[in-house]
Amino acid sequence: MNAPFSNHQRSGARSPAAPTAFQMLLELARNDLATFVGLAFSAVDRSTYLPNWHIRAIAYQLQRVAHGQCKRLIITMPPRSLKSVTTSVAFPAWLLGRDPSRKLICVSYSQPLAVKHANDFRNVVDTAWYRSMFPTFKISSRKNTENELQTTLGGGRLTTSTGGQLTGRGGDIIIIDDPLKAEDAYSETARTKCAEWVRTTLMSRFDNPATGAVILVMQRLHVDDLAGVLLETGGWDHLNLSAIADEDARIPMSASRWHARKIGDLLHPARLGMPELDRLKRDLGSLAFSAQYQQSPAPADGNIVKRAWFRYYDPTQLERRSMTIVQSWDTALKGDPSSDYSVGTTWAKDDNNYYLLDLVRVRAAYPDLIQTVKGSIEKHEPDIVLIEDAGSGSSLIADLDYQGIPSRPVKARTNKESRLSRVSAMIENGNVHLPKDAHWKDDFMLEVLAFPNGRHDDQVDSMSQALIWMKDDKPTGGFYVGRF
Repeated sequence: MNAPFSNHQRSGARSPAAPTAFQMLLELARNDLATFVGLAFSAVDRSTYLPNWHIRAIAYQLQRVAHGQCKRLIITMPPRSLKSVTTSVAFPAWLLGRDPSRKLICVSYSQPLAVKHANDFRNVVDTAWYRSMFPTFKISSRKNTENELQTTLGGGRLTTSTGGQLTGRGGDIIIIDDPLKAEDAYSETARTKCAEWVRTTLMSRFDNPATGAVILVMQRLHVDDLAGVLLETGGWDHLNLSAIADEDARIPMSASRWHARKIGDLLHPARLGMPELDRLKRDLGSLAFSAQYQQSPAPADGNIVKRAWFRYYDPTQLERRSMTIVQSWDTALKGDPSSDYSVGTTWAKDDNNYYLLDLVRVRAAYPDLIQTVKGSIEKHEPDIVLIEDAGSGSSLIADLDYQGIPSRPVKARTNKESRLSRVSAMIENGNVHLPKDAHWKDDFMLEVLAFPNGRHDDQVDSMSQALIWMKDDKPTGGFYVGRF
């Protein structure tokens, strides 16, 4: 039996229509930037929008800027991760919709790129759903050009490129989106010019310096790029998003919600999966991939050790039978995914030349580590096995000895930097040779060049330990080498 009509229905009057799903979405997007990003994407891109937690994390930081809770924000993240759509397109549209009196200055490294972002912004604010969502937003007929759009309430979005003229112009929020193109990353002149323009010209453009805010969003390109320079000065909030997590992290997505990111997690697997990232690493090389995708740039020429110092050899032409074979292990305390790596390097010594034959780098539980070490010993049949006598290395020394496999414990007496500095002359003099086509060579080189500022140093420790022993073969300098 049908329910009886209400008096209101019997009178012939219509009840208010329930809001549609799209109307509810618009209402949500009015107050939530992450939701708005999805709508903005549909206005500028014909592909399928793939929402992800990192977009909400970025949106949360941008909303903090909008609400005056943050005045200096740096976001570092990989290419093709919706960086510009979120920061240079959706955020200005959302902010001006909510407050058409806001003045924004948007900067990119080239005028064509800056104009593209401006046109995408215009495509968003010209949609019917945007005008419905933000009825107070109206474009002024007095200033409606490719580079600048003003609202009837005096706000607007001004477009310029790095190094552009801003005399007489001011704003409330400055958005810098990729201020330097990748090809200029290794030009000291270009990097310096970019940083000086930002500090001396752009940062002086606030209408009210007390409330003005700056947002820098970019892929890392060099240790001394704009993000590196500004982070060095301090006072900046920093959201760092690597393509592959290299440490556990809790990333805020609101004042009360966090995303728990585990080591090895991909940033946006629906857009950039592991096969694509592996291909990019091969195409770009480890140095560029580490900077642009991992947000961990290393100096191109190196810190303590320089790239040009290494020599390369063809493994098929190396005669090992007359050489001394040395294996060197630096083991991690634990084998869980967030721990350091356990690294074993195998070397051949011929007079004053040292050849890196093989490298093993694993995160392994102790039982698996023993098998890995034994397998490497069986493969290379070294004349000597050096193991750092610390953490799991101490147990490894005892267990190998129990199984009849001799090794020599090594106690570090000085810090890591001192030990590498002690063997740096051997590398500088061209005495250290790497196999030219080894699959692990680029990662090894990246760690050595970045040291002591890189995230890991296990390969460096294993190398230093081996080279010191091969050079001296006696307990001097940075190590004490035990004897059986």
